[in-house]
Amino acid sequence: MVTWKPVCKILGAVTALVGATMLLPVVCAVIYGEWDCVKAFMLCMVPMIIAGVLALKLIPETENASIRMRDGFFAVGFAWLLMSFFGSLPFVISGTIPHMADAFFETASGFTTTGSTILQVIEGLPKSMLLWRSFTHFLGGMGVLVLTVAILPMLGIGGAKLMRAETTGPTMDRISFSLNDTAKSLYVIYMGVTALVCVGLLLCGCNFYDSILHAFSTVGTGGFSSFNDSVAGFNSVWVEIVLGLGMFICGVNFNLYYAFIKGDRKAIIKDSEFRVYAIIVSVSIIFITVTLVATGTYASLGKALRDSFFQVTSLISTTGFGSADYDLWPVPCRIVIFFLFIFGGCASSTAGGVKIIRVMLFGKLIQRGLFRKLHSTSVKPVKIGGTSFSAKTMSELAAFGILYVTVIVIGTLIVSLEKVSLITALSTVLTCLSNIGPGFEMVGPTCNFAFYSAPVKVFLGVLMIAGRLELYTIILLIRPEFWNKYR
Repeated sequence: MVTWKPVCKILGAVTALVGATMLLPVVCAVIYGEWDCVKAFMLCMVPMIIAGVLALKLIPETENASIRMRDGFFAVGFAWLLMSFFGSLPFVISGTIPHMADAFFETASGFTTTGSTILQVIEGLPKSMLLWRSFTHFLGGMGVLVLTVAILPMLGIGGAKLMRAETTGPTMDRISFSLNDTAKSLYVIYMGVTALVCVGLLLCGCNFYDSILHAFSTVGTGGFSSFNDSVAGFNSVWVEIVLGLGMFICGVNFNLYYAFIKGDRKAIIKDSEFRVYAIIVSVSIIFITVTLVATGTYASLGKALRDSFFQVTSLISTTGFGSADYDLWPVPCRIVIFFLFIFGGCASSTAGGVKIIRVMLFGKLIQRGLFRKLHSTSVKPVKIGGTSFSAKTMSELAAFGILYVTVIVIGTLIVSLEKVSLITALSTVLTCLSNIGPGFEMVGPTCNFAFYSAPVKVFLGVLMIAGRLELYTIILLIRPEFWNKYR
């Protein structure tokens, strides 16, 4: 069974932390005179901080400070559900998003950095609510729980198992001696990149509000914007260049940036996953640009290059910003986009998707299978960049692939009950599971998810959380064996 005392202390820390972060939109609401929003945030912030602090103070320490793997998975899964619920309350209380299912969907989309929305009109909504909406991307991008890991030693609780349940990708390398230092180092880099994107947008002529809001969405690879037309609302090539580069950067393994800062100037270039990521981005941009011009979809090569660059970086990083309606592009371009949906960014980045390293391993696995058809008695290890991957890792990889496809099939079947087309249902599930944002047809870049029923919106919200946590964390919680106290 779950060890409740340390788990409750972790949940208390997360609750207090998320409540405290609501101070930022409160300040914004005061600046713009949005007093109903001030009230809504205060009604959520104060009880959350009090409840969290009481949980930390009143729950006694345990003799064994370390938590088990089962406790880590429960704490992480339940914390994301709690964050999405509590984070949605300001929308409901203020009347910005009056229905709970809609607010839960929007907030889950924010914290998981998916960027799918049920809002049909964005411009004109309270600025503090739009800021909170994008700020959830910033909080969820690196993972609120990674930040919590940085303070777990103060709670007397070890965080290694929590980190394993939270971080994305096959591995999460420690970049410093202790896990506590790792989380702190990652967040320093994370905030530094956020500041760079914000400054870049300011230099492009954007006001501070739009700059910080879009910086949160870019670095968290979420995609919420303050404009109905997303980034197209800026109508600025320089803004698209800054955001495009920002999205590309945030799709890269953050551990490589730490190694670069510490003196390993070739760390990024030497990384096999980064090289494949850069090649996929480059080839996709060139292919889509040439196709758009060759088919007459675009008359200008410059415009085709501009839109293909932005949409490729937006979609492979799973940010989901829009500068053009790619749903109107030729079929070959949309097929490329479909695969970008699946691939996602690098491991230990803020991007979603399957992750490039897994795509590479799947390719190596296929290559080994073909090799062994010709050389049945030979032993051929799977290697990437000089690193051999064990049979256990490859078995887990195959299991993940099967699970990923199974969830997509079952999810598509459930969503199709809403009487939508196969493409709409499939892209809805894929974009939520991969934390992308827009899909195709009825959920395309110029559309939204408002037409879905409340139960489906809640289901999609949970699907986003499952995708953010790499499926296993949420799925384990619904298995009877997880709750068996004898196992």
